[in-house]
Amino acid sequence: MSAEIELVGIPAGRVTLSDRRTERSWAVDLAPYRIGEVGVTQEQYLSVTGLRPSSAEGDRLPVESVSWFDAIGFCNALSERSGLAPAYRVDGTAVEWDVTADGYRLPTEAEWEYACRAGTSGPRYGELDEIAWYRENSGGRAHEVGGKAPNAWGLYDTLGNTWDWCWDVYDAEVYGEYRVLRGGGWSDQHWSCRASVRRRSYPTFRIDDVGFRVARSG
Repeated sequence: MSAEIELVGIPAGRVTLSDRRTERSWAVDLAPYRIGEVGVTQEQYLSVTGLRPSSAEGDRLPVESVSWFDAIGFCNALSERSGLAPAYRVDGTAVEWDVTADGYRLPTEAEWEYACRAGTSGPRYGELDEIAWYRENSGGRAHEVGGKAPNAWGLYDTLGNTWDWCWDVYDAEVYGEYRVLRGGGWSDQHWSCRASVRRRSYPTFRIDDVGFRVARSG
C-alpha cells in the first residue's frame, strides 16, 4: 500500500480573491509552491494514519468525513514518515504553521484558488460536466479521483467531488476559528462549483463531501 502523493509545481503569481457575503476582494502575491494533483485518497490516508473514516469505501476514492484537525494531523504524520520537517506545531486545539518547514501542509485559500484557476479568469476552467462530479452527474456519491478532465496545470477535481480544507481562518471577527473550504462537492449545485466560492466550517466538522489535498512550499 503506497502513500506516495504526486505534487504539481505551481509558478509564482498573483490571485485576487473575493467574498460575496462581505462584497470584499483582495489580491495575494504567491511564491512558487507544489500542490496535490488530486485530493488525498482513502488508500493514502489509511497508509499514513491506519484509519479509514470515509462513509463510502474505495482505495481510489477521496478520503472524506475528515476534519480540519484530521487533515493537519495527516500532514504532520506524512512529513515525519517522509523525513521532512512537520509544518505544524500542535498544542491541544492551537495550531501554528512553521512557514520555514519543508513538510506537507494544507494550501492557503489563495494558493488553492490560483492553482484551481490555472491561468483562467472565469468561474471554471472548463465545462462543468467535463471537469467535475456534482449534483447533476455524481449519482449521489463521490467518485474515484482523477476521473474528470484536469485543468491546464494538470490538477484534477479542484471543482466537485469533495470540498478541500484550506489553512485559512474564514473571518475571525464573525466566525471565530471557522476554516475555509473550497471547490464544491458531489452533492452541490453547479453554483457552488466555482473557483471563487468560499465555504466555512468549524475545524472539527466532518461530513461525507469534505476532504483535502496537500501542498508543500518551494
